[in-house]
Amino acid sequence: MEPILAIGAIIIIGILMGVKTVPQQQAWIVESLGKFDRKLEPGLNILIPFYQKVAYKHSLKENAVEVPEQAGITRDNVTLMLDGILYLRIVDPVAASYGVSNPAYAVSLLAQTTMRSEIGKLTLDKTFEERETLNANIVTAINQAAQAWGVQCMRYEIKNITPPQSVLKAMELQVAADRQKRAAILESEGKMQAQINAAQGSKQQVVLVSEGALTDQVNRAKGEAEAILAVADATAKGIEMVAAAIVQNGGEAAVGLRIAEQYVTAFSQLAKESTTVLLPANAGDTGSMVAQALTVFDVIKQKTISNKQ
Repeated sequence: MEPILAIGAIIIIGILMGVKTVPQQQAWIVESLGKFDRKLEPGLNILIPFYQKVAYKHSLKENAVEVPEQAGITRDNVTLMLDGILYLRIVDPVAASYGVSNPAYAVSLLAQTTMRSEIGKLTLDKTFEERETLNANIVTAINQAAQAWGVQCMRYEIKNITPPQSVLKAMELQVAADRQKRAAILESEGKMQAQINAAQGSKQQVVLVSEGALTDQVNRAKGEAEAILAVADATAKGIEMVAAAIVQNGGEAAVGLRIAEQYVTAFSQLAKESTTVLLPANAGDTGSMVAQALTVFDVIKQKTISNKQ
């Protein structure tokens, strides 16, 4: 009985050893007597004990691998220290098992060499400006080489780019000089704009003053012209009224009376402005002076009538 029980126990243990449960997002590689047999899918799987065994176990999840810091020389011969993070995923478990001994380590080394190669194509300034382009180029180069290993690089991120201290100081001086230059340019542009604004303001002021003076002169000229026309019109109307009054009965007598009044008024004003006065011989004869004035008036009247005829 004991040998039978021992054989039964061995069979039970073998059966238990042949039952494998594969977790989700994992792939197990089975070998039969050292030769690749098949890939186990997630779930319950049965193996033949002592004939088949699980040789490799791979996680299909995305894995982050740190790329250690390394030196790289740019195209303008500046040595930089760079490190990064590599995100990998196994897409072919069979190729990852038999194509390379350690996929993550192999891809990490490949990322370092590719990084140095890509850094050598760029200048120092472009290295900081084109970080995204640099990451994309490294991912493309890694995927082309790692395709045979069953590994896919999802993305690559450069963590730090550290230039030498001398270069850092030079960069700081360059940044400070650039800021001073931009500040000086902005200040000069501000002064120039202020001068332009002041000149334009002075120009507009002169134009407005000249336009105001022109308008004032035009208005004054129009006012004077209208005043002259009004005076002339009033004088003409007055002369017409006087002429009409003279033609009427008693007009000549009224003219004589008016002349006599003006003579007396003018004679009374002679000695007020000067102490020396020249008088005619008959200055006291008002009647003769009026008669002379009426004679002149008759002569002018006769000439006027003859001109009208």
